[in-house]
Amino acid sequence: MTAASRTGTESMLTGTGLVCSFGPTPALRGADLAVDAGEVVAVVGASGSGKSTLLHCLAGVVEPEAGQVRFRGRELTALSDEERSALRRTEFGFVFQFGQLVPELSVLENIALPLRLNGVARRKAEGRAREWADKLGVAAQAAKRPGEISGGQGQRAALARALVADPSVIFADEPTGALDSTGGAEVMRLLTETAAEAGSAVLLVTHEPAVAAHAHREVVLRDGRTAAAEGTAR
Repeated sequence: MTAASRTGTESMLTGTGLVCSFGPTPALRGADLAVDAGEVVAVVGASGSGKSTLLHCLAGVVEPEAGQVRFRGRELTALSDEERSALRRTEFGFVFQFGQLVPELSVLENIALPLRLNGVARRKAEGRAREWADKLGVAAQAAKRPGEISGGQGQRAALARALVADPSVIFADEPTGALDSTGGAEVMRLLTETAAEAGSAVLLVTHEPAVAAHAHREVVLRDGRTAAAEGTAR
């Protein structure tokens, strides 16, 4: 149960009755999830259980066949493609398993990319990107290309890119999957601490208990449906 549901108010981000299939294969069969402002929620489940599909539906990347997604009272499925794209540039940040940094750009340019795509002037965008590179410990790598830095440094840069536009929600899809346990723990510490400082909510998809332990609560996705994990709310 979220804090918003306990007080009778609407959560910042909600998905209700979400159904999504890929060809004949169902991924979601009526999944529900709500995320409050500033909350860290981990979606856990076996590989292929639909965790990434749920995240993509909630982020407006994939349109569900049935159900509803609402962000701050607005129904995402009622928005145009252009409006959803603008929402992802301004309100949502994304961190993926392998960082997905643009190989042709420097670390600094990668961090600044969300701001540049949103029309921010280069000097201002890169100034903001330098601040986040310093916060996330990759200032020394700012001029390097992604292929010239380590996996851990790449994920730090990806975190900086996700946070640079002050998003309301950070969607993290297996953000430590390509790292060892030490590097993964450090990335999760940075993700949760910097998100808390920025006031951003985090929706985290993982199959690793040690990663899910960083969340305020866990939601289990099984057979395309969600259920609260027992004993995880904090």
